[in-house]
Amino acid sequence: MSLVLQMRSERAKLNTQLQALAQLEAGGAALSAEQLAEFADLEAKITDLSAKISRAEAAERMAAASAVPVSESAAGNNSPPANISGPFNEPTKPGLAMAQMVRLLAQAKGNQQQAAELAKSGGYGADVHMALSTVTPGAGGVLVPTNFSGSMIESLRPKSVVRRMGAISLPLNNGNLTLPRVIGNTSVTYIGTETDIPLSDMQFGDLKLAAKKAAAIVPISNDLLAYAGVNPRVDAQVSADLSTSMALSEDLHFIRGSGVAPLPKGLRYWAPAGHIIPQPAGVTLADIDTFLGGLMLRLEVANVDLSSCGWLMHPRTVRWLQSLRDGNGNKAYPEIDAGQLKGYPFALTTQIPTNLGAGGDESEIYFVNFSDCYIGEDENLEIAISTEAAYKDGGGNMVSAFQRDQTLIRVISKHDFGPRHAESIAVGTAVTWGDGM
Repeated sequence: MSLVLQMRSERAKLNTQLQALAQLEAGGAALSAEQLAEFADLEAKITDLSAKISRAEAAERMAAASAVPVSESAAGNNSPPANISGPFNEPTKPGLAMAQMVRLLAQAKGNQQQAAELAKSGGYGADVHMALSTVTPGAGGVLVPTNFSGSMIESLRPKSVVRRMGAISLPLNNGNLTLPRVIGNTSVTYIGTETDIPLSDMQFGDLKLAAKKAAAIVPISNDLLAYAGVNPRVDAQVSADLSTSMALSEDLHFIRGSGVAPLPKGLRYWAPAGHIIPQPAGVTLADIDTFLGGLMLRLEVANVDLSSCGWLMHPRTVRWLQSLRDGNGNKAYPEIDAGQLKGYPFALTTQIPTNLGAGGDESEIYFVNFSDCYIGEDENLEIAISTEAAYKDGGGNMVSAFQRDQTLIRVISKHDFGPRHAESIAVGTAVTWGDGM
């Protein structure tokens, strides 16, 4: 384990002790003189460790920036191989570093030391080599450095519809995050002369996010991984496969997760009962417009800020709406061609089912204030590599990675999802529009 990671681990333990003392006092108990002294000591140690971590991180960045190619003078060559596009100390392009790290670990069959040597001898960026030299072993895998994890999260944003629509990402400190929220506002009234001012209290609540483990398995052809040297096209393919698999898993649970352990609670189950509206029986344009307007109205009467609102739908639903015509043959919702519905942007995802309901033909449509939705996420990702394991494909069939000549990359992340105000979500259910298209 690197010095930085050791100090971070030590700081987290100290913070846990400090938080335990703070919780005692928050619960109404008076801290003793010894506990107060312990609190002050913990606070000083955490402050000191934070300063040391900052200096150590700065030193690591300087080491990466000043790294030089490995000497190959025995072979009469003191420069990187000819097939490498840039020098060893050149920083890796954002979005590709994670893919290169994964590809090297796969080539080394999960051996991080061997992967680090491959990075150094193969002319990869110094940041990739240093990351592989300092990663921490996990449960059968390795923990991805924070900066690489951040790069991975950035590549997730355009692929996950919940993230793309504006959900706010926040770090989970020690696996938990509590966000205060106002659930009842004060009221102001006019009063007469010499009349007592009525009492009005604000009511508060909390949104508590706790880390929940999400995992995705990405099968990648060994022929693809076997390419030697730095190949941007191969790295981009690996990065795309990783981010797409993680994004699909996130959307599935952020939209429809039940909230029953170990799953996060998704939009469908955060929505208040009064904000869940079934599709009307009629399919006239007036019926449809009233239904969509009713979803919007639920947020409006709850005084939700509509500036960051948007729709989530299955492609079947939006294509049916796109095909609607009024009595004159004009498109009922021409703005769909520009990516909007009734003045608000929409995103399509097949993670919203179309086989719900007793008939197995129903879907859902969501209208949400995404700026009120929060993704609490652990900054660490864990990856593991296997060439022998089996996995289930999209049809539920077991596939042998060994038989298919594939390498399986398992990515594990920890996060949770929730809105500050559940009233920011409205869900249209029993949507059969487009069934049979």
